[in-house]
Order: sequence, then C-alpha cells, then structure tokens
Amino acid sequence: ALAAFLRACPALSQGEETREAHWLLMDPALALEFLSQVDELGDAVTTEWPHGQSMKLVGRSVEGGSFKASLRRSQDWFALSGEVQVDEGMVLKMGRLIEGLQEGYGRFVNLGNGEFLPLAEDFKRRLEALVKLGDMRGEEVRLPPLAAGLAEELLDGAGQVDADPEWRADCRRVEEAQKLVPKVPATLRGELRDYQQEGFRWLMRLAHWGAGACLADDMGLGKTIQTLAMLVARGPEGPSLVVAPTSVCPNWADEARRFAPTLNVKELKQAGRDEVLAGLVPMDLLVLSYGLLQSERARLSKVPWNVVVLDEAQAIKNTGAKRSLAAMKLNGRFRVATTGTPIENQLSELWNIFRFLNPGYLGSAESFSRRFAVPIERDGDRVARQQLRRMIRPFILRRTKDEVLSELPEKTEITLTVDLNEKEWSFYEALRRKTLEDFAAGPGPAEKIHVFAALMKLRRACCNVVLAGSPAEMPSAKLEAFADLLGEVRGGGHKALVFSQFVDHLAILKDWLTERGIPFQYLDGSTPPEERRRRVAAFQAGEGDCFLISLRAGGTGLNLTAADCVIHMDPWWNPAVEEQASDRAHRIGQTRPVTVYRIVARGTIEEKIVALHAWKRDLADGLLEDSGRAVKLSAEELLNLIRDPA
Repeated sequence: ALAAFLRACPALSQGEETREAHWLLMDPALALEFLSQVDELGDAVTTEWPHGQSMKLVGRSVEGGSFKASLRRSQDWFALSGEVQVDEGMVLKMGRLIEGLQEGYGRFVNLGNGEFLPLAEDFKRRLEALVKLGDMRGEEVRLPPLAAGLAEELLDGAGQVDADPEWRADCRRVEEAQKLVPKVPATLRGELRDYQQEGFRWLMRLAHWGAGACLADDMGLGKTIQTLAMLVARGPEGPSLVVAPTSVCPNWADEARRFAPTLNVKELKQAGRDEVLAGLVPMDLLVLSYGLLQSERARLSKVPWNVVVLDEAQAIKNTGAKRSLAAMKLNGRFRVATTGTPIENQLSELWNIFRFLNPGYLGSAESFSRRFAVPIERDGDRVARQQLRRMIRPFILRRTKDEVLSELPEKTEITLTVDLNEKEWSFYEALRRKTLEDFAAGPGPAEKIHVFAALMKLRRACCNVVLAGSPAEMPSAKLEAFADLLGEVRGGGHKALVFSQFVDHLAILKDWLTERGIPFQYLDGSTPPEERRRRVAAFQAGEGDCFLISLRAGGTGLNLTAADCVIHMDPWWNPAVEEQASDRAHRIGQTRPVTVYRIVARGTIEEKIVALHAWKRDLADGLLEDSGRAVKLSAEELLNLIRDPA
C-alpha cells in the first residue's frame, strides 16, 4: 500500500525524507502539488493536520475549458478579459488569477484562509503567455492588434471566446496572409534561388497582413534582391524609399538598375529636393543615406511611402539617436528592416527595430525591459526568452548559410596568437597597471564610458604602441605577423581583405605596403561614394593584392569575392560585426574556400575579448536560434578584463 501511495504521489520524491516514511516539503508549491496528488486518491487515504495551519484545495484542477474570454477593441489595442467559474458561489476574474499565480505557489492560486485553487499546468502556461503578449491593466490585458494570431492560438481550447468583429477581421487577415502564394514579378531580371523566392513570398504575406518585416538572413544570402523583388511587385501602389549606410547606397542603385529595371531609381541631390519628393510616382525608388534621412527628416516624413526599407537596420539600434528618431517619423504602409545582426549587444536594440517595424507591438521601453530585457539579460530567464522568441518569430526571417547554401565553399577560421616583443610588452603592462591605479577604488556609476576609453587605449597598444601614445617607435609584433601572413597569401596566388577598426592602424599598414611596392586598394569612412565604388570594381577586376578596409566603413554592403582570404588585425567587441566583414568575401559568387585569420596579442585584453565572443553570440542566438543566454557587461565587469593578464 505504501509503494502504491508513493507512485501516486511523486511530489514526495522531491522533498526531504527525514526518516523512514517521513518527508519534509519546505516549498509551499511542492506541498500543494502533494495535496493535489493526494486529492486524486479520494477516499483511499485520510489526511490529518495535527499542527499548524491547514492547506485546503478548492475543487479539482481548473482546465482551459472553464475559461470564458472577452475581446473588445479599445483605441489602438484590444482589451482581453476573462473569468473562471469555480463553483456556483465563486467566480474569479482573469486579473485575480494572474495576481494569484504571481504569489509564488506554482500553479495554485492563493484564495486566502489557507485555501488554494489548482490550475491545470497547460491552462496556467497559456494564461501567463497571454499576459506576456501585452500589458496587464487591472482586470484586463491590453493586446496589440498584431498579437491577434498568437492570442488566438493561446485561447484555443477556452470554453468561450466572445470577440468583437474587428478581432475576427484581424484573425482572418492573418489566415489570408498565411495562404497567400505571390508570384515573383516577370520583369525581375535574374533567377531567385528557392530560399530567396520564399523570402519574397514571406515579405509579401506580411505586407498583405499589414505588419512590418525584419529580413535577417546571414550576410551574403541576397537580402537585397529579395527586397527588390518585393519592391517591384508592390511598385504600382506608390513610391518606395530605401535608407542605407552611405557606403551601401551605390550598391542599392546599381542592383536596382541591374535586377529591377522597371523601378525608377531616384536620388536627392543638393538642389531641387522639394521637386524630387513632390514628383514621386508609383514605381519610383528613392535611395538615400542615414545622414540624409536625419537632415531631411521634415521633408521625408510628409511623403506617403508605399514601402520603407531600412538596410543595415542595426544603424538605428540606439533609441535616442537622431537617425533613429527620424526613421520613426517616416510614413510607410509597409516597413521592412534588413540586417544580418538584429541584436548586436543588448535587447533594447531589437526593441527599437520593432518600434520602427510594428510600433507598440513589444510595448513601451519600460514594459519591454520589465517583461523581457531584465529577466533575460540579468537572470537568464528561459521562459521569458521563449515567450519573446514566440512573439518576434512571425516578423523575423533568418536563414544561415549552412541551412540554404550547400554549394558555398568552406570557410576556415584561424586565430593567430602573437607575442609582443619585450619593449612592446613593457609599454603595454605599464599602461595596464596605470589604468588599474586610476580605477583603484572601482568605477563609479557614471564611469563606464571612462573604463571603455581606457580599454580602447589598451587595445590600440596591442596593435602598435605608437597608436597608444608611445613617444618612441619600436618593432611591432603585429606588423611582423601581417608581413609574414601576406607573404604566404601572395605566394599562393591569393588576395586578402585586411580589416582594422582603427584608421591610423590601417595608415601604418598602408605605408608599409607602399614602401615595398605591393599593390593594394584602400577604403575608410572618408572615401567618397563614387571613389569607393571605383576601388571595389578595380579590386574585383584584379587590381591589388590586398584591400585595406576600416571595419565600420566597409564591413557591410560590399561584394569582394575576388579575395579568398580575410585578415582581422584586431578583434572587435562583437563577433557579429567581424562576421559581417568576413562575409564580404564568403558570399554568393565565391567559388574558392575562404580562410579568415584573426591576429591576437597573447596575454592581453585581446584574448579576453575573443573569449567574450561566445557570450555575445548567445545574446542573438538565444532569441533567433533558441540557445544560450544574453550577457551585458557592467563597468565593473569591463574593468575585470584588465585586472589580471589574460
């Protein structure tokens, strides 16, 4: 009989067996689970409460079929309310159920006086997920209209759902969009691969739905041509706008003329801007930079755009930046963000992209931080992460190269660890110790920027001590490693892309190449767009054995498949930015294996930055691929990077 009892009450196995047939259940939720299991045994057992306050379960577990829901339109959201009738004399509103679940008794709602209402586990999960879709206000949840599809799934199985016609219309629109099979425009030149056709159809479905879309494919998978196909298909409905980094604007114009000749590419020149904007008609495509978006915000916000595309949309990751505020003012019927890195450092970046795509969908910044950012970034809350992933999944399409390009050649990544020479090491170590002395008392709450500046100086010293203020020039271990590596690359008949985040570091390499008569191309943020285009074309045509490129200015939007070797002279904080740069060579059109080298100074902060790369990948993967945990570093954690040699 005891063995049968233990099988029927598995909650006991999670408690502490203090002696034979005696258990201690310290967790109230576990004790309630035990009582629920005992209750299922009926008259087969008798329960006594010899000491303390008794805990009584009111009825059996409440299933979703007992839930009556109501959905009503209210301003720009839907108000969801509901109730459960426990018995003839007790009806609990949805707000009371949620409040009870937050008291820490698991699936049991505390009714007071030692009484608890058990909820079925599935019903509890659905209730909590519904609340996460919006904001709880009193007895109702305010749901954004775009959450209609997800809410409908969660309400499946409810006993009764009383919804107004607008809610039903939104749900029908979701169903219609899912069934839509749009055809690629016949006027599009060039054949779309299967996954690119699916990307086009996905964009068109979201446009039909009335929702914004984030195309987040890996770099090099053809986000531009997928977007152009959509722009051609929607072209007759009005003029469209593409905003891109300055370096990428010429590429957009060239690709549009090449693949979408029925689009009329327009530019905003210095004069006649009012006339250009006033004269826009269907099939017109205006391409401009984020800088122009910011300076011409007033003019651009007055145009009723058919489609607005933000390319490299991580450019608006800072919520208070002027370019971000300008983007939010644009009036577009269909909004698209294309980016290989929707999350670079923290979840607020994703929130801001969604603020552009689907305003209000993820709630206010404060609400998003409370519901998702803090639980995920600080606490590693897997439930919150899964809920956020469920919410963003309909609006983000992400494919990796491994998934869709079996014919893409192999990419090999190699970290070359170099030892600083004796003088370099002495300079670096003295600088490190001086930094620690400056922050001996620990960083204050407002000193993160100063810690970051100190780390930047140490990183520059790893590249070449001259970059960190050394009065005397001395041999550079990294320059020697670069010379050896480039010699091997050239000797094997290969070409290399050489990236550094420091323009003055590139200047040192530039002088070294010039002195030895080695042909090269060069590009940084000061290179004019037309000259940038000419140099890229020259390199692709075979002019130059290597291409020196500043990481931020040339890490996106360039097709440089003439190179099959990539050299990163210094590691960047975020691996996604490095990967974007490497994908200038490892992309569609590349026929040879690509080798990526990272030159890292041993025993320095650079080694710790490389170790951080795995953490940073988790920030994006935890949402986009459902693994890992987000990590955000405080000033104290940044300072720990230099407290001890790596």
